[in-house]
Amino acid sequence: MHATSTPIGDPSELIGIEKVFGKRDSLSLSGTKSMTGHLLGAAGAVEAIATIKALQEDIIPPTINVEEIDEFAKGFEITVGKAQKKKINYALSNTFGFGGHVATVLIKKYKK
Repeated sequence: MHATSTPIGDPSELIGIEKVFGKRDSLSLSGTKSMTGHLLGAAGAVEAIATIKALQEDIIPPTINVEEIDEFAKGFEITVGKAQKKKINYALSNTFGFGGHVATVLIKKYKK
C-alpha cells in the first residue's frame, strides 16, 4: 500500500484493492512509507525497490507506528509492527503523488 494516512487516501486505496482482489486473508498489505516518510518524487521508486526486495527475500515489510487499525481497514491482512516471512510470487506496488499522479506496478518473481 502507498498508505497516505489521510481520510480519503487510505479508504480509496483499500476500495481499489478490494474491487480487484476482494478481502482475503492470503493478501498481505504493508505501507513501507511508514518507515521512510513521504519522499515526494522518489516515493514510487523507493516503494518499487522495497517491493522487489520483499519478493527476493520472501518477507512482507512492516507498517510501523500503527496504534489502531481504522474500521474501514478491518478484514484486510495488514502487516503491522514487524516483518513477516511469507512465500511471495507476485507483489503490487501502489504509489500516489500530489496532484493526482497514481501508478500501480505488478511485479512477478523471476524463476530460472
